[in-house]
Amino acid sequence: MVYDLEQENKEILARYRDLITNTYRNLDEEQNKLIRKAFDIALDAHKDQRRKTGEPYIYHPIEVAKIVANEIGLGATSIACALLHDVIEDSDYTYEDLQKIFGKKIADIVNGLTKISVMNHQNISIQSENYRKLLLTLSEDFRVILIKIADRLHNMRTLDSMTPEKQKKIASETVYIYAPLAHRLGLYNIKSELEDLSLKFNNPEVYNEISEQLKSAKENREKYIEEFRKEVSVQLEDEGLNVSIKGRAKAISSIYRKMLKQGVTFDEVFDNYAIRIIYRSDAKNEKFLAWKIYSIVTDLYHSNPHRMRDWISRPRSTGYESLHLTILGPDKRWIEVQIRSERMDDIAEKGVAAHYKYKEGFNQNQDEKNFETWVAEIREVLENQQSLSTTELLDDIKLNLYSKEVFVFTPKGEIKILPINSTALDFAFSVHSDLGTKCLGAKVNGKLVPISYILKNGDQVDILSSQNQKPKADWLEFVVTSKAKSKIKAILNSEKNHLSEEGKEILQRKMRHAKIPFNDEEINKMQKFFGLKSSQELFLKFQNGQLDISDIKKYTEGKGIFSNILQRFRKSPEKNTIYEETPATNLDMIVFGKDEEKMNYSFAKCCTVIPGDKIFGFITISEGIKVHNDNCPNAVNLRAQYDYRVLPAKWVNEESFRNRIKIEIEGLDRMGMINDITAVISNNMNMDMKSMSIESNNGIFLGNINLEVKNRSQLDETFKQLKNINGVSRIKRL
Repeated sequence: MVYDLEQENKEILARYRDLITNTYRNLDEEQNKLIRKAFDIALDAHKDQRRKTGEPYIYHPIEVAKIVANEIGLGATSIACALLHDVIEDSDYTYEDLQKIFGKKIADIVNGLTKISVMNHQNISIQSENYRKLLLTLSEDFRVILIKIADRLHNMRTLDSMTPEKQKKIASETVYIYAPLAHRLGLYNIKSELEDLSLKFNNPEVYNEISEQLKSAKENREKYIEEFRKEVSVQLEDEGLNVSIKGRAKAISSIYRKMLKQGVTFDEVFDNYAIRIIYRSDAKNEKFLAWKIYSIVTDLYHSNPHRMRDWISRPRSTGYESLHLTILGPDKRWIEVQIRSERMDDIAEKGVAAHYKYKEGFNQNQDEKNFETWVAEIREVLENQQSLSTTELLDDIKLNLYSKEVFVFTPKGEIKILPINSTALDFAFSVHSDLGTKCLGAKVNGKLVPISYILKNGDQVDILSSQNQKPKADWLEFVVTSKAKSKIKAILNSEKNHLSEEGKEILQRKMRHAKIPFNDEEINKMQKFFGLKSSQELFLKFQNGQLDISDIKKYTEGKGIFSNILQRFRKSPEKNTIYEETPATNLDMIVFGKDEEKMNYSFAKCCTVIPGDKIFGFITISEGIKVHNDNCPNAVNLRAQYDYRVLPAKWVNEESFRNRIKIEIEGLDRMGMINDITAVISNNMNMDMKSMSIESNNGIFLGNINLEVKNRSQLDETFKQLKNINGVSRIKRL
């Protein structure tokens, strides 16, 4: 291709000037010099490189630096690191070079970003090892993780140039780990955009449909907000309050989650947008003014007390502060209203990075303490639990990234913030690991309760302990915090070590007898063959007799199958677990890979697949290829963790296959309703109805119907006709 280099150079300088002039923080002369120096080095390092779009590569670090500067709100050091984030990886510049030019701090941050990026390109068998590294950087310098989130956000914004397979892999990684991390760091706007963009590439039909519906509803939304503004502004101005009122549509991914959870259509999601009242205040009157505005709004409109959320008196552990209320607005529709000061809004937009702008005058100590406590817990979990598999470790940590919270008190009145559904045992571990391991029970509000007691807001908790107490396996069934889970698992695992050593010796003898070499590679293959999570599990099964010499013979006979499939279709990174089967199938129905090869396969049990659905194949360890629906609930985890085992798949002859699915139908009951439903299914669509159950309660009916479906278009037309039946309000494929 021919490029206009002069025009590109002008564009590069224009983008750089835009970065400098629109930073969230005011930059002094020294900071401007630092950023300019970083820009010059990055420009030199990437001078001959281009992105897949054909654009100069330097556009990418500049855009990442803009996100870091404007959308996250970090300072000059982080902006410089964002400009340099690919320099070590993609050029001849080394860590030592950057250390000489910029000093150790910047060199360390860029090096941390480089280690993550390098792992992204490795063909490793467990992609989640990358996430362990990602989380480890959080415990070293949280700026690394913030810049990495900015890097991922820009990559997601420019993902259109990638192949569909690559798009789904990156989108799945994003929603699997980066969006939860952005949420936990208080970057709610970025978290929502990452989730929306992930939905755009993982489920484009749903994304486009909701996006179009939001656009068509925009005019009514703006009219509604203007009416609200007129009614409220007069009252607020009379009180001398300086406020701005704005509305925003909820995130597409958030609306989609509500549609799925509540089983409703877009039109039935009543709070698909919110109104925000932002007021100016000094530190002294900040809380007082929030409640004053709350009082004015609730005088004008009826509010729903069950949907009131006070995150001003008790901020979230991310530092988020706001009053949320749901009111019956001007047109008698429920709408969410958020009340927050300019400072609170800044922190809601910029997350943890904004805390440092408000160190003077405002009481941010508790918020920073909450965040630092969370980082310290992550550090402890990561550094002390090396015996846990990365996937297991991730699951424990991810549980706490999105979780809602409960506020409880120590006997001395200190507030502890824990995930919702935390137990007395979780509280004990949050105070100290030793207290958790020796916990016998607790006194909650003066009353004796078991360690499994689920804590409620406002509980005062006093832990009872004993030196003779030890963690038990059933504790894992009711603890929810990552700290408690990982500590209990680590102690239980240590008790297995001596049994594992015995099993290792037994296996070594049996393998020697079977003339199989005993080495790490062979043990790893054997572990995968038997579908086990770790080599320790393998040793334990030989120690307790669950596996013996006959199983080793099966392994020697079957171990070639899995590797043969992989060699034919090997791609890049990795994907997830083993899911059970449904019937074996006609080879002429589905083909796999770029060469569209016919192979043996069966359908995964975790999702329903019918011809016409978008599908993919997944190579399991011991059961060959499983075919999954693209919208399978496990698809994100499979693509995020085990990408190299995912195969592109397509239908060959969908008309030759029938598949049974289950639908749920709901509406207002009336005479003849069942006849109308069966007429559509049996007469209009000529479908085979295997079973039907209908329950009616106070004029509302709920039915479940099992159908034999030929293909996707037949199912879509059936849904369309059923929705047109008088009284039917909702249809859902289960």
